[in-house]
Amino acid sequence: MPAPSAADSSSEKLTMHPRNPHRGRYDFAQLVATLPALKSFVAPTAYGEESVDFGDPAAVRMLNRALLKQFYGVEHWDIPANYLCPPIPGRADYIHYLADLLTASNDGQLPRGKAVRVLDVGVGANCIYPILGHQQYGWNFVGADTDAVALRTAKAIVAANPALAGSIELRQQSNSNNVLLGIIKPREQFDLTLCNPPFYTSLAEASADNRRKQHNLGVKHGTRPAPNLNFGGQPGELWYPGGEEAFVRRMVAESAQLPTQGFWFTSLISKKTTLPGIYKELQWAKAHEVRTIDMAQGQKKSRFVAWTFLDAEQQQAWRAARWAKA
Repeated sequence: MPAPSAADSSSEKLTMHPRNPHRGRYDFAQLVATLPALKSFVAPTAYGEESVDFGDPAAVRMLNRALLKQFYGVEHWDIPANYLCPPIPGRADYIHYLADLLTASNDGQLPRGKAVRVLDVGVGANCIYPILGHQQYGWNFVGADTDAVALRTAKAIVAANPALAGSIELRQQSNSNNVLLGIIKPREQFDLTLCNPPFYTSLAEASADNRRKQHNLGVKHGTRPAPNLNFGGQPGELWYPGGEEAFVRRMVAESAQLPTQGFWFTSLISKKTTLPGIYKELQWAKAHEVRTIDMAQGQKKSRFVAWTFLDAEQQQAWRAARWAKA
């Protein structure tokens, strides 16, 4: 396997992707005009700027509803209490860098529309990646999850928004030990597979990190019911035995059993220390090409790893068969 390509990560990116509409500060006046229900959650900060309390899950959910309505035309969006409520700017960045990955693999032409099929591993109740990917690029999505409640909620979101109709399919992973197997059907092909893997190794680790985040957000201990993860999250969304490294290594191993059914398999990687283990697994799996793409939102830096088993000839055949009209 060639050394992982890090061309996109040679310079530190201090801002979001150029096409990300959330690069600047939130315009709360405009967001409130879009969704008046947000108004009661907006208040001046100590610096005199308007904001919401990011330690309050209800405020974060309402902010997301406003962002999705204003920027993506999604009129109806909500999730059950204690389910992951994602920060939309960072999720949008992943989608835009995935679009760049496809562009680089297609002679500089971005494949758009329903001909492009994307698999979201761990779609969650929020259904955020399919929403963003479809509304920005017209891609067709399959979202997979082990959580029946999450899938019911995601299906309700899709059903309530005509703009998403016919573009997002939700599937249940019946075997919690599997990642891709049992979801990707025989002879089914995906141009992209994306994943935001469980980060923590246990509930205890997730709870400890949440207490640290709450402290940084200025939430005093005991002022809100516990556990109070400000962005929420169910066990399958937040932790996995062995954490993100174990989860992604399993994903790599399973992708090697489906080498011609995906062009690019990708996963977010939160910690740099996870990368060596992932690279080793990819070497064992005999991936033909591996890329690491850095992303940044303010002081927070993240990345995703992308890999393919297709050689140059197979990639050319894939482009001709699937992207020529996309």
